Amino acid sequence: MIRFKNIRNILLWDSAFALVPTILVFTLNPGMTGRQLLIEFGFCWIYSNSIGGVAFALIPRVWEQARSVPEWLQWAFRVSAMLASCLVGCLIAGLLFVALRWQTMSAYWPQFFGSFTFAACLTIVAGVSIGVYTTLRERLEETTLELRTKELERERALKLATEAQLASLESRIHPHFLFNTLNSISSLIPEDPARAERLVEQMAALLRFSLDAHQSGLVPLERELKIVGDYLEIERARFGDRLRYQVGVPAELNQSQIPPLALQTLVENSVKYAVAPDRAGGEIRITAARSNGACRLEVSDSGPAFRLESAPEGHGLDNLKGRLCALFGSQAALTLERAGGRNKLTLSVPQNANEHAGFSG
Repeated sequence: MIRFKNIRNILLWDSAFALVPTILVFTLNPGMTGRQLLIEFGFCWIYSNSIGGVAFALIPRVWEQARSVPEWLQWAFRVSAMLASCLVGCLIAGLLFVALRWQTMSAYWPQFFGSFTFAACLTIVAGVSIGVYTTLRERLEETTLELRTKELERERALKLATEAQLASLESRIHPHFLFNTLNSISSLIPEDPARAERLVEQMAALLRFSLDAHQSGLVPLERELKIVGDYLEIERARFGDRLRYQVGVPAELNQSQIPPLALQTLVENSVKYAVAPDRAGGEIRITAARSNGACRLEVSDSGPAFRLESAPEGHGLDNLKGRLCALFGSQAALTLERAGGRNKLTLSVPQNANEHAGFSG
């Protein structure tokens, strides 16, 4: 049942109920004077508050206690509590009338029996109406809570699935990356052991970055550029002057957040398909800019034309597209253009990447 916070609310409800019989009496006796109407309202107000006071004290307790029994028995208990409240309230109201000298004691019982029937009907109608309203409201609240719980569970499951997908994708990055860098280093060991040792140190730095990045989810562009520089130096030890590259990234973009090894993946693709197959090698250009609330990274090379759709499934660019989708949905994009005999891969990531990402560090 409805629980009111203070007596004022109870009085307001009881006064509203007192208007119902007053209006009915006036409808049946339209010739009543204002004084007679006010007196009638006074009688009804005392009845309403006497019955209402008992009802608001008794019925909520019965309502709660009856929840464990079948529904038909619940309503039997509740209607009985309404009738009991009406009975006690009418007795109290009659005594108040006697105390106020609005009627004599000899008229007490006739007044009681005359008013009880009408008061009982009104009490049951009001009580049942409030009860039905409260029941529907409770069911609505339970349904709303259930829906919210299911939505939270769905979001939690989606988050876990996203994190599992990212972990799966990143588990493919690390072995692939290690394989390529180890090949580059191994080719130097017989010719220049000192340089190979330096490259091993650079590879160790790459591994530390890779492990840290897996924990953080997103990394500053400045750190990613350092990794790309180390990677290019390792590959340059393998390809020599065949590998040429330029980096032009504004300093104000250094703190932009991007997925770890995302830019490295684009650069690795250029090394693999633009530099390695060509005896003359190739040139890689790395640039970045801010555009429409996004950080846009471009990696262009002089390699042969290709299509993003042709990227091997589960590796390189295809892997990166999967990571972007898992992290940002439609807020990030990887596009390819061919212009002036060059391939231009563009990675676009929301400027406030942590707010859009599917998880935070």
